[in-house]
Amino acid sequence: MRPIRLPEPPSPTMGMPEIFEGGAYNVVRRAVVIGNGSPGSENQSIGLVRALGLSGKHVLYRVTRPRGGINEWLHWLPVSLHKKLDYLIRLIRIYSRGEKLVPLRSENGGVSVGLASVLEADVKQIVTMARETCEKDGPLLVVASGRDTISIASSIKRLASENVFVIQIQHPRSQLNRFDLVITPRHDFYPLTPQAQEQVPRFLHRWITPCEPPDGHVVLTLGALHQIDSAALRSAAAAWHDEFAPLPKPLLVVNIGWPTRHCRYGADLAKQLTASLLSILTSCGTVQISFSSRTPEKVSKVIVKELADNPKVDIWDGQEPNPHMGHLAWADAFVITADSVSLISEACSTGKPVYVMGAECCKWKLSDFHKSLRERGVVRPFTGSEDIAESWSYPPLNDTAEAANRVHEALAERGWRVRP
Repeated sequence: MRPIRLPEPPSPTMGMPEIFEGGAYNVVRRAVVIGNGSPGSENQSIGLVRALGLSGKHVLYRVTRPRGGINEWLHWLPVSLHKKLDYLIRLIRIYSRGEKLVPLRSENGGVSVGLASVLEADVKQIVTMARETCEKDGPLLVVASGRDTISIASSIKRLASENVFVIQIQHPRSQLNRFDLVITPRHDFYPLTPQAQEQVPRFLHRWITPCEPPDGHVVLTLGALHQIDSAALRSAAAAWHDEFAPLPKPLLVVNIGWPTRHCRYGADLAKQLTASLLSILTSCGTVQISFSSRTPEKVSKVIVKELADNPKVDIWDGQEPNPHMGHLAWADAFVITADSVSLISEACSTGKPVYVMGAECCKWKLSDFHKSLRERGVVRPFTGSEDIAESWSYPPLNDTAEAANRVHEALAERGWRVRP
């Protein structure tokens, strides 16, 4: 059986200069994570907090929107306006149908996420906490990700700039100086490249974000931040040992996402993927396939029909526990559809072979993302001619640890430091 290949832990960061060893007001010991309910966005923020050593010392707040009915068509509105419009619609229903106004149940209240109870994000509450506890507990690190969190995070920065350090993950599509630090993939700045400018009529250039190149307080990553590091992989390897250790090797893990506006595909790609998997089965011991909860039925049906009865193939049924962490730890190679920046980023952090399916379907900044990965040698296209038993490797992507180092540097410039 092949040994499990796990990336080595990153080198320890340099200690802070003695000048910053002073009073408690210089030391960051706690963090607030502001999420939008999207696992992909919140995973990035929690991953950064984990890399900073504050994993058990943070509280998760969440910005929520009304759901159901017409609300699914109103997600383009600012959150505050969306909530007011929803309240107005409910009032109209009361007077027109004689219904009672029933208070909406909080989607967050008391829901355990394994970290802390998720609280509704409230600017005044977070600002008050930061101000009143700064002298005792030090400044507050605020990490937010996702479009709906932008106004909350920037307001906290504006109202408590002396007590907080605010990090916005992903390009906020607004003025970057509203935050202390912005961490975003470099392909978010693809619209400023000559290639992108040629694809857009000149009169529309001023309306495309970002409007300006990254400045000194923007940290550029290749992929998305996440929680996968050597410690997490070793823990997952132990936790999933009984499940995966007996499987015939090599183990190929296939992750299938869903079409997006920058990566459109359908049953044709599913047929191509199925044919390619059938072609390489002789070089595999086991193939494990996982679908996203948003994978279209027209895609999953094709794959299930052709592969479900193959003795080498196991298709996850979607029931808990989710084997994703076990797959990352035990897989010998990955095949991932091109739509998911997060899944690809996580797989590339292992240093194991990553094959991408459907990159030719991608356009705009997602196409630039895949081009950067290929140039760096961390992914290869999946063609169906691969020998999975022949391994290859590369320096693992370490975006989260590198971003954490930049946060340490930015805090040091302000005279602050993190003490886990």
